[in-house]
Amino acid sequence: MNKKTVWIVLISMISTTGFSQKSAKEVMDFAKKIDWFGQASIKIPFSDKTVYVDPYKLPGNDTPDVVFITHSHGDHLDVNEIAKLNGNNVLIVAPETCEGKLREGGFDNMVLVKPGDEFDLDGIAVKVVPAYNMVKVRYHPKANNWVGYVLSYDGVSIYHPGDTERIPEMQDIDCDIAFMPLGQTYTMSSVKEAAEAINDIGPIVAIPFHYGLYEGKVDDAQMFKSLLDGNCDVLIKDLKVSEL
Repeated sequence: MNKKTVWIVLISMISTTGFSQKSAKEVMDFAKKIDWFGQASIKIPFSDKTVYVDPYKLPGNDTPDVVFITHSHGDHLDVNEIAKLNGNNVLIVAPETCEGKLREGGFDNMVLVKPGDEFDLDGIAVKVVPAYNMVKVRYHPKANNWVGYVLSYDGVSIYHPGDTERIPEMQDIDCDIAFMPLGQTYTMSSVKEAAEAINDIGPIVAIPFHYGLYEGKVDDAQMFKSLLDGNCDVLIKDLKVSEL
């Protein structure tokens, strides 16, 4: 980690409290504005800030304020995809294990994080949370310190879990909108496990992702919705494929 990276991290470590919860309708209206590009790739359009998490298979270029990366696997950290987002100038938040790959790709404007970090990033409250496998540990070992994020801004909080199984730490997640991976090869063992993870969290809106490409079937999203009927609203996203 060079001095520039350390400096960015240290000035960001401040309190992330004080966000109020929107009504269920407002949360759902906001959730509908989030774009999903496949796998765990999403775009969050806050009122005056744009955020991407794990950009992958993007249909065009954009100029977001910050890009969050959950771990170093190629469908989550792709330097060519990140380059579509304001070239090499975009601010990147990522686990320490991603540093080498990012620097090789020409990126050095980064904040390196680990589970448990909390900080403010130009008004966006960031909580860095664990993401790992408990059963299929060879894919996402806990020791790697790979992450998910809870991002709070505009009075709404969004949980991006990264690649994970249902882990005990999810019971401590507080958010309005929770994404959850449905893929049953590298992440959850079943759609039922993904639904149970949502029940652990208790969001207003749950959104399934990370299915239908390399693992998991498109129909799994409907099963996920059925399993959560009466517990929370489920929003099934269409893939965003038009030009940004």
